[in-house]
Amino acid sequence: MQWLNNIVDELLALHPDGEVIASSGIAPSGSYHMGYLREIITTDAIVRELKRRGRQAQHIHFVDDMDPFRKVPANMPAEYEKYLGKPVCDMPAPDGSDMSYADYALKDFLASIEALGIDMNVIRSHQKYRSGFFTQAIEIVLEHIDVTKQVLSDISGRQLDENWTPIQVNEDGYLKNRTFIGINTDKKQITYEDKDGNPQVASYDKGDVKLNWRVDWPARWWLLHVQVEPFGREHGTKGGSYDTGVALVEKVFKSKPPLPVPYEFINRAGDTKKMSASKGNGILMREVVQVLPPEIARYFVLRTAPSKQLFFDPEGGVVRIIDEFAELLAKPEKTDADKQLIALCTDGIAHITVSNVPFSHLVASYQAALKDPAKTLEIIGRTEHADTAGTQKEIIERELEFIDNWLQKFAPSDVKFELSDVPNPKDFSDMQKQYLSDLADQIETAPKDADGEWFHKAIYDFKDTSGLEPKELFITLYRALIDKDSGPRAGWFLSILPRDWLIRRLRFEG
Repeated sequence: MQWLNNIVDELLALHPDGEVIASSGIAPSGSYHMGYLREIITTDAIVRELKRRGRQAQHIHFVDDMDPFRKVPANMPAEYEKYLGKPVCDMPAPDGSDMSYADYALKDFLASIEALGIDMNVIRSHQKYRSGFFTQAIEIVLEHIDVTKQVLSDISGRQLDENWTPIQVNEDGYLKNRTFIGINTDKKQITYEDKDGNPQVASYDKGDVKLNWRVDWPARWWLLHVQVEPFGREHGTKGGSYDTGVALVEKVFKSKPPLPVPYEFINRAGDTKKMSASKGNGILMREVVQVLPPEIARYFVLRTAPSKQLFFDPEGGVVRIIDEFAELLAKPEKTDADKQLIALCTDGIAHITVSNVPFSHLVASYQAALKDPAKTLEIIGRTEHADTAGTQKEIIERELEFIDNWLQKFAPSDVKFELSDVPNPKDFSDMQKQYLSDLADQIETAPKDADGEWFHKAIYDFKDTSGLEPKELFITLYRALIDKDSGPRAGWFLSILPRDWLIRRLRFEG
């Protein structure tokens, strides 16, 4: 956790007194994908570490819901093109409800954040603009419009049009770039030219005027006293929005910029392109928090420094990350970094959801129990994890809820199975049927506490007498039980199945 300690050390040196404000921010431009988790969880970790060191700290999350609708997401009706340029807070929700588009997008996002146990003060852009919160910032920017323009040109390297202005004006419900003429600070109004060159008036204390993004960001730092902010690395490139924001906050607002925490993206494993809400190629955040318990979602992000790219594998990666965290919890000799990471992952979470039973073991047991939690615990109680099934009963029951979601949404086909109906004996050769019958006879004599190793040996006992190749022994067995050519480790799998049921099945009796 050295990366986090370095950030907090620097923050405390820069701001030795008072409350520290850490900010995150996202525009509700489409469905929230899991890539946004990095910003939220990183900001949350900074605040938790500050509090652990005895400082007051707050996580504010700024929702850019007054941003204009710029692109129709891949999963949206094409007719939404008519809303391009409209503030997303004023667009209708695609589900036909009374919610705005922004409310619709935020609903699942905020529910996901709550599921992660993250506490943050959510601030809505449209509410701040329409309540007059940005009034002073707009006045300062327009008073220093030449300086603002020069800063953006010098830092970004882009030549701005002579009629460029740092504001957008709401005309008939759509945000427009219009030529600025003058300002009346007494009436809180600006004068601008409409598309036909005619002078028009707009009130900037009621939300009819919005600062452009590159100016809005530093204005927000100044108004909200932001002292640290994680953001995607694209904002941190040379001449990018953070660089222009630094110059604007210093030269226009006469304040200090927040400590930057640029982070790399979260990509889907095997995908070289970052997740995008508008392109619809992301794994939805709401699905991730249904599959990853909150401590695992935090662990996935926090175990790696923000400067390193993350890859999420919703199939096999879920198994690995959960088992890895369980091993960390069970580690007898934990380092200070281990303890700090565990504390950050579990802080504020009322109930831990990761047991000491290996994830793959739980997955197979749950399916063998026909997805019945009580029967799953009975099965685990017949294995080497019997003690854990007793002491961690509630934890396992919670974990099974996430496993059920994973099986429905992401689990690879070779992991999923269901105990099949009684197979048709005609689908098996005489040699295969004899092998299954002989195996049933041997299992009937098995000790009551026979484990996976005993059953594995029992299967192999027929490799020389059944006339079947070793591989065919297992294929035959899996077809009889789950109607597939492969499945969980065979010996262990047979050991967890109800003995009477298994014997009847191998004899094609039930």
